[in-house]
Amino acid sequence: MTTLKTRPAAVTLTPNAEARVASLMAAAPEGAIGVKLSTPRRGCSGLAYSVDYVTDEQKFDEKIVTPGGAFYIDGASVLYLIGSVMDWVEDDFAAGFVFENPNAKGACGCGESFTV
Repeated sequence: MTTLKTRPAAVTLTPNAEARVASLMAAAPEGAIGVKLSTPRRGCSGLAYSVDYVTDEQKFDEKIVTPGGAFYIDGASVLYLIGSVMDWVEDDFAAGFVFENPNAKGACGCGESFTV
């Protein structure tokens, strides 16, 4: 008998990122079922990270269940994100998700976009 191993999630969320997903879901608009990470083409390096509310599951999206709600990864973005760590960082001047992506070969000077 073959035992199937559960594959690890493409992206690991830190406790701070999970807490931020929970706070986003607590304030989510009606109909939102989770938060979704995608990598649309934009910025000077080609790809950017985008986090938005999602209202329906797409067939090829990866779903990660967190204590605060569902976190989805866009199916077309998974290959760019495998092995990444997503964190939520706040300081006196800014707050936002920060990504440690082993697939990124370069980033723009402002840190808003990356290339693989």
